[in-house]
Amino acid sequence: MSQEQVFADWKDREALAEAMIPLIGKIYREANVEVSVYGHSVVNRSVISILKSHRAARHLAKQQVSVVDTYPIIEAMQNLNLANVHVDIGKLAMGYQAHGELSLADYVAKELTQAVNADCNKTQTDVVLYGFGRIGRLLARLLIDKTGGGQSLRLRAIVVRKGSEHDLQKRANLLRRDSVHSNFQGTITVDETNNTIIANGNVIQVIYASSPEAIDYTDYNISNAVIIDNTGLWRDEEGLSLHLQAKGASKVLLTAPGKGIKNIVMGVNQADIEDTDTILSAASCTTNAITPVLKALHDRYGVANGHVETVHAYTNDQNLIDNYHKGDRRGRAAGLNMVLTETGAAKAVAKALPAMEGKLTGNAIRVPTPNVSMAILNLNLEREVQRDELNDYLRNTAIYSDLQKQIDFTTSREAVSSDFVGSRAAGVVDGLATIAGGTKSCVIYVWYDNEFGYSCQVVRMLQHITKTALPAFPLTK
Repeated sequence: MSQEQVFADWKDREALAEAMIPLIGKIYREANVEVSVYGHSVVNRSVISILKSHRAARHLAKQQVSVVDTYPIIEAMQNLNLANVHVDIGKLAMGYQAHGELSLADYVAKELTQAVNADCNKTQTDVVLYGFGRIGRLLARLLIDKTGGGQSLRLRAIVVRKGSEHDLQKRANLLRRDSVHSNFQGTITVDETNNTIIANGNVIQVIYASSPEAIDYTDYNISNAVIIDNTGLWRDEEGLSLHLQAKGASKVLLTAPGKGIKNIVMGVNQADIEDTDTILSAASCTTNAITPVLKALHDRYGVANGHVETVHAYTNDQNLIDNYHKGDRRGRAAGLNMVLTETGAAKAVAKALPAMEGKLTGNAIRVPTPNVSMAILNLNLEREVQRDELNDYLRNTAIYSDLQKQIDFTTSREAVSSDFVGSRAAGVVDGLATIAGGTKSCVIYVWYDNEFGYSCQVVRMLQHITKTALPAFPLTK
């Protein structure tokens, strides 16, 4: 193509992406229909973001997909009585190209027949964030971002200890600006009189408290709330049950590994959750990153044993400069050193995937980066495997399996850790780094945003326990 043709093609695709935005927004606001391209959401996204989502899907699936293919699908969806569903227009486009014996409108209607008025819990669930640190603020962003759809999950309050005279403004500023995850997309104002933060129209009550049981959430018209504990102060049932003593609280979700309670990794063992469970753990970021990949590998090849080495971004519990720390080595300056430390993630995998019991060892190296980590899975399998076969399997798992939201896949030759900031997957397999050569051993490299990717997993778990997760279409084949 000539330069003029390339430019004209870009302008045409840009115009189609721009035309998609109001159509996607309309069915999201009016019918709670979320739209994605191979799992990459295009709701509330810019023109360039929509085009990039299509390009990312093209690389992932190794198939041509463009807004030229997906825009007519969005148009066709406007004429269907869709409600409370998630629709992947990338998969619909590829399916139509492969089986295009029907007209596009008829094909879309056929594939989305079961999506018409799909059953979904429309009851509003109040959510309270107990603690407002790195994970708490990202969870707030994710919950606020969902405003405009079914609004079945509503962030009603955050609970913190008052730090200073200008505490409310400082909390709002920390939500507004983030050195790693960039600025908040929207508007934030502070109501000092009512002690609230208003973010994109969401009124969030700020409650100052030093202990969970002393709070009466009903004073703020909050009832049957799910309390998400981001503090990590309590890890067992006895400590976390303090939240349930508060009036207006119904369930507790811990964003850290739990002791003596169910540790859930979405995509792997969410079926273990029962309606009667009131205290649950979302495990750790590393456990969420590696367990789905290990499940996929074990299902296909069998995992005999292995070692997990985590190269992990430094965290808030480390010292900026050398100082006393109760943990070994973590007292040394986080920004200047690689710090060898322990991780319980390898053993914790068995809590979500019992087949891994006693099969894995693990260590961690904290490195001088603020976010995004990598897990290196050095595994012995029960059958021989070649590199290309293994990569094809993991790529297809990332696209078509029930683990799509948990596992992503990349073959970018220039990818480095900062490229995965904002990744919504629990872990991203780096296909170019895969080592396998026809023996029973392999090495898999998994990138993960240990802050944002993990927070997305927590929200998925929240949707599961409140029965507000949207059924996905087209159905996996």
